[in-house]
Amino acid sequence: MPYYVYMILCEGNNFYTGYTSDLDLRMQLHMKGKAARYTRMHKPKKIVYVEEFASRAEAMKREKRIKRLNHSQKMALTNAKLQ
Repeated sequence: MPYYVYMILCEGNNFYTGYTSDLDLRMQLHMKGKAARYTRMHKPKKIVYVEEFASRAEAMKREKRIKRLNHSQKMALTNAKLQ
């Protein structure tokens, strides 16, 4: 089963980063305010970045690396993915 690391652009132009095995369901939960506390307080706008991994462990490692990035590095990551 694949796992996904994703970044959501939230109100205030902040990013939320997470991982999941079901991207559609997880985004629905974020939009309803039933996922992470952060996205309950900072309304999610849209998914701006997704990466697929073969294992949960790989996805967790990547999520941790992304969370350590500053805002401009996250912006660069999303822009690179769009090109």
